Amino acid sequence: MQAEFTNNTILTMPTIRINITAEQLKSLLANSEIVINIDNDHQAPHLQMAPQDSTPFLAFIRLWADKLEETGNLRTAETYRSALNHFCRFRDGEDLLLSDITPTLMEQFQNYLRSQNLTMNTISFVMRILRSLYHKGVKQGLTTDCQPFCSVYTGNAKTQKRALQLESLQLIKQMTLSSPSLAFARDMFLLSFYLRGMSFVDMAYLKRSDIQDNLLHYKRHKTGQMLTIRWEQQMEEIASRYPNTTSSYLLPFIRKENGKERNQYRNHQTRINRSLKEVARQANININLTMYCARHSWATIARNLQVPMNVISRAMGHTSERTTEIYIRTVDVGAIDQANKRILQML
Repeated sequence: MQAEFTNNTILTMPTIRINITAEQLKSLLANSEIVINIDNDHQAPHLQMAPQDSTPFLAFIRLWADKLEETGNLRTAETYRSALNHFCRFRDGEDLLLSDITPTLMEQFQNYLRSQNLTMNTISFVMRILRSLYHKGVKQGLTTDCQPFCSVYTGNAKTQKRALQLESLQLIKQMTLSSPSLAFARDMFLLSFYLRGMSFVDMAYLKRSDIQDNLLHYKRHKTGQMLTIRWEQQMEEIASRYPNTTSSYLLPFIRKENGKERNQYRNHQTRINRSLKEVARQANININLTMYCARHSWATIARNLQVPMNVISRAMGHTSERTTEIYIRTVDVGAIDQANKRILQML
């Protein structure tokens, strides 16, 4: 006997006997998404086809975040969970189906994010993550695409100024800070600047063994590119002021090599960025000062000193722009060191 089942079809078969093995039933259930219910009154089996759009959205995001974490993609998993947390707060923890994601709902979510005083770029970042996950569900056939993100902002707004001028850097360097935490944050900011705007994650994973013959060799975590920086006296003064005596890493961000290195340095990064805001307030500098500002500041000051753009790009490890790649091949590494030395001397 052959039968065709359609979505939401319920067949009551009180007089039909079906012979099927356990393995065949298991395969049928796995491939056809059939739900079997037992009618307590008549003891007759009801076969109900599960609807196509039956995947909980929040659970779907958690599943992807877990998969990424298992494969070592910790940064992406972290961004997925961050977007998930925003959406969970918007929903008061209540899950919903992929098919419930509509343009109206996402507009309401965008208004919620605005009410939380998030910047438009942060809102865009969250929306792009959720859009990517939604499209994964569409590709898997879990829902029909109703283009729920068509009316929300997913672009890039012009950001607030992030670069400090040389005079502001000199002021921060010369400040007397009574709090050890503020002094530590200021010194780490300066060290990042001295290191040509090195990112915090790259600073965290530096090791003393990376310094040989007054040259620091390190690999960028973001791109895998190998870079070399001349180890100047200003750098050594700060690094020696905060020795790491409990692990092989140069700076005291990662004290235990226990598989939780990322959590350790991220906690330090949060505390340092919080302290830098206080440093900026005391210096009367109107900027949202974070460690990332050191990178913008180095590039801006280098450009103001007429350092060629291709030298700046090579110094900072930029490899994504095709034009930068063309120039990189002709740049003398010595020219980069000379450019950085000029900037440090100015400071």
